[in-house]
Amino acid sequence: MKIRIDPALCAGHARCWETAPGLLVDDEDGRGAVRDPDASVPPELEDDARKAASVCPERAVILYD
Repeated sequence: MKIRIDPALCAGHARCWETAPGLLVDDEDGRGAVRDPDASVPPELEDDARKAASVCPERAVILYD
């Protein structure tokens, strides 16, 4: 599983990086960003990734294979 944030959708609510701080951070504009965009989500953080995607009101957090 991989995770990304659609910058066109992200409104900077902070819910994603508060939910999954091991995977996501806020960028210089206060919007979500993936810590390591090229890496796969470690198995132990997959639940956090799913939660981050589910709490985003804009659905900007995208999970994919």
